[in-house]
Amino acid sequence: MSRTSNRSLYLIGALVAAGTAGTYACQGGGGGAVGAGDMASAAQAVYVAPGTYDEFYAFMSGGFSGNLTVMGLPSGRLLKTVPVFSQYPENGWGYSEETKAMLQTSHGFLPWDDAHHPELSMTDGVPDGRWIFINGNNTPRVARIDLTTFETTEIIEIPNSAGNHGSPFITPNSDYLVASTRFSVPIPNRDMSIEDYRGNFKGTLSFIRANQPDEMEIAFQILMPGYDYDLAHAGKGPSDGWMFFTSYNSEEEHTLLEINASRKDKDFVAAVNYRRAEECIANGAGGTSQVRYRHNHFDENHIAVSEELTSVRVIEPADCENLVYFLPTPKSPHGVDVDPTGEYIAAGGKLATVIPVHSFSKMIAAIEAGDFEEVVDGIPVIRYESVIAGEVENAGLGPLHTEFDGRGFAYTTAFITSEIVKWQIGTWQVVDRIPVYYSVGHLMIPGGDSRQPWGKYLVALNKITKDRYLPTGPELAHAAQLIDISGDRMRLLLDFPTQGEPHYAQGIAAEIIQNNQVQFYALEENTHPYAAKSEAETRVTRQGNQVHVQMTSIRSHFTPDNIEGIRVGDEVYFHVTNLEQDWDVPHGFAAMGAENAELLIMPGETRTLKWVPREVGIYPFYCTDFCSALHQEMQGYARVSPRGSSTPLRWGTGGTWRTN
Repeated sequence: MSRTSNRSLYLIGALVAAGTAGTYACQGGGGGAVGAGDMASAAQAVYVAPGTYDEFYAFMSGGFSGNLTVMGLPSGRLLKTVPVFSQYPENGWGYSEETKAMLQTSHGFLPWDDAHHPELSMTDGVPDGRWIFINGNNTPRVARIDLTTFETTEIIEIPNSAGNHGSPFITPNSDYLVASTRFSVPIPNRDMSIEDYRGNFKGTLSFIRANQPDEMEIAFQILMPGYDYDLAHAGKGPSDGWMFFTSYNSEEEHTLLEINASRKDKDFVAAVNYRRAEECIANGAGGTSQVRYRHNHFDENHIAVSEELTSVRVIEPADCENLVYFLPTPKSPHGVDVDPTGEYIAAGGKLATVIPVHSFSKMIAAIEAGDFEEVVDGIPVIRYESVIAGEVENAGLGPLHTEFDGRGFAYTTAFITSEIVKWQIGTWQVVDRIPVYYSVGHLMIPGGDSRQPWGKYLVALNKITKDRYLPTGPELAHAAQLIDISGDRMRLLLDFPTQGEPHYAQGIAAEIIQNNQVQFYALEENTHPYAAKSEAETRVTRQGNQVHVQMTSIRSHFTPDNIEGIRVGDEVYFHVTNLEQDWDVPHGFAAMGAENAELLIMPGETRTLKWVPREVGIYPFYCTDFCSALHQEMQGYARVSPRGSSTPLRWGTGGTWRTN
């Protein structure tokens, strides 16, 4: 057999292992059975050779994991899980004393949330790779992740809100993130009958300043009618200064929404002129709402602090003329997406038979002409025929979300018919379609919601994967599929599992991020109050029933590695400083009986584990992260004596003991 044939068989095998051979056997967008050569070509397109890098980072929402996953494209390889809203034992997020405050809210310490929509920071409408943001849906929050460290560095809670689904969509220069309420509630929230919903429950649209690290703040909130607000996207180019939000349940129903909130043929896209809001607020419009919410961030010692805030500025459309307009949109819309030129606003009506595309210039003309159907709660409703640019017909059933390739084409997910539909901007004609497996919600094109999409790949984020993977009991893998969109016809390349429920994703060229990585923290810049920057600085001190162990770790031992004088019931704080000054040499730390998780300490960093021994005895501790050939030898012992014992506090390494 020829060397070429051997290579083809190898690539086919790789394709089968990735789970895509079956996909090609039933793929549309070309249809029919596909030969070995085509399968080999698909496998070659996603093959990233050992020692080489993916072309793109893909940031995938972790859904009900509460976290963010980072994957490489085109390989689909998992690179990292970034903990955000949920405790994460792999690195002690939300368990270590330095990170617990990041999960504080006005409801107390909350170790979980439901993370839906990643959003990259932008400069001039193009992803810039500084940060990525993501929302907490259950307890309304927005988080910032620093893409030099891939660590969550800031979380702000959103008051006057319930169900923070429509967030955190960003403006072209990262001035604002927006967050809209999925569930309208009484504002201020109070005890009242749910049956009195209509007219008494309200939604909010929150504008959060985002362009300065550690300084996120809620600039203002707009009080809206009591609908369900779903997704959003910012205008760009001619529509810069506007934000567009989908809404449904304009019926203002409170029960059995699948029937009662689907009666009207059209709901709305809310078009918000946020520059006008700034003007009105500067002139004194609106008022102050007394609330309680939390802003969490790391201080100069890299220790999380949680600040309670007690007020937010709220304005209503009646306070600010020309602030909000409603664009009628069929029917129960989900996504609202602005094309790269900023002229067209595509909406995804979950129950619609077409994809409605609004025109920004026609919207402005209609506003200037006063061409309104009616006024609802002080908000003008623009006549549908006056704002619509076109309707994409035959677009599949259940259109949800659209992104763009930068070459004049748009791609929309059809949830019910499980397909991606490609259509041309301007002609509104469908030019291609491809089945995906199954029940696709969002899709992602790297840069596909920006002014300059990369336009090479599309990732379909599927809700159901029956028969795609080896079965794993009642719950099966959630998954994504990678599609080549570089040519005239879409081509399915790869299936790959994802964490949790994949709601949305963002992608960016790897070259923008990969050379900006922090490789270690400079030990001399460590200002943690319990840091030990050398073995000579290690010590153990008692303050009442608190014992503070200032410990160091280096390949392959702890200092100290023997500790005595701890008593039952003491609160023991192991402050471990990693003395390494080299890339990718973290050390772990775990103690027997600890009621939390391990620590994972980056080079030059200090992290703290709280440990409360319940019984007398000898307790081992050890390094949990493989660090050297002598990793197994990296261990130590703590002696725990009875409560009230006179056992002296002493510590040592190598048989030499020290005392205070």
